[in-house]
Amino acid sequence: MLHGMSTTVEPSSERSADEVNEEIRALWLRSGGTLSGEQREEYQRLVQEWASAPPQPARAA
Repeated sequence: MLHGMSTTVEPSSERSADEVNEEIRALWLRSGGTLSGEQREEYQRLVQEWASAPPQPARAA
């Protein structure tokens, strides 16, 4: 059951998972560890974008 949460992912661009992850980290830092309702919606959108981000090629060791 979905609780009013959209399952449609609409990324603004083809950002890498690393780029989206950095935005997620910044959101948590700005919030002081407690998300408001609006921040929680942004977090959910970012997590969906992160999950659908194109895989990064493996880096040479």
